[in-house]
Amino acid sequence: MARSHDLDINRREVILAGAATAVASSLPGGAEAQPAALPGASGPNHATVSLTVNGVIREVEVDTRTTLLDLLRETLHLTGTKKGCDHGQCGACTVIVDGRRINSCLSLALMHEGQSVTTIEGLGTPDQLHPMQAAFVEHDGYQCGYCTPGQICSAVAVIAEVKADIPSHVTDDLTAPVELTEAEIRERMSGNICRCGAYSNIVEAIVEVAGRRA
Repeated sequence: MARSHDLDINRREVILAGAATAVASSLPGGAEAQPAALPGASGPNHATVSLTVNGVIREVEVDTRTTLLDLLRETLHLTGTKKGCDHGQCGACTVIVDGRRINSCLSLALMHEGQSVTTIEGLGTPDQLHPMQAAFVEHDGYQCGYCTPGQICSAVAVIAEVKADIPSHVTDDLTAPVELTEAEIRERMSGNICRCGAYSNIVEAIVEVAGRRA
């Protein structure tokens, strides 16, 4: 009659053998299942991406899993774009890609091959502020300032959207030119969270730059 110690060992061996079999069966072709290297890559998980950042063509090798946000911050050292929630919910990482605003934390760098990316550093400089940056200063549209780069990039895109007559969920008449009302601004900026609560000042800054009173 087998002792309990021997039975424990046998059970353990059976479980381990079963787990190994399950893992092996889930890998088609074994070693042949390794991902193929991408063109211009130095390894299976790396590739070269070329994109224009703030008017300068940048060609960099990245891990294929690198987000646009991490490329900007960690590789190109453009730290104005902030990492907030890292889930696309706070808007701190907003940048402008080919004229459209996106959450850079949700987008892989490789998805933007050949595209033009504008970050807060590309909008203006301390000596020559972008009109939206100047309006945020004048209207005190920030407090801690952490969300401000994303807020400003989004605000610039909002004005471009309205000028292009792109409607939002609160647009009353889809057949008429879009008016930059306070409701339109608040709806379009709703994806950018300001934990300090400077929303009214942000709206005032956008209205001033747009040159129209809500």
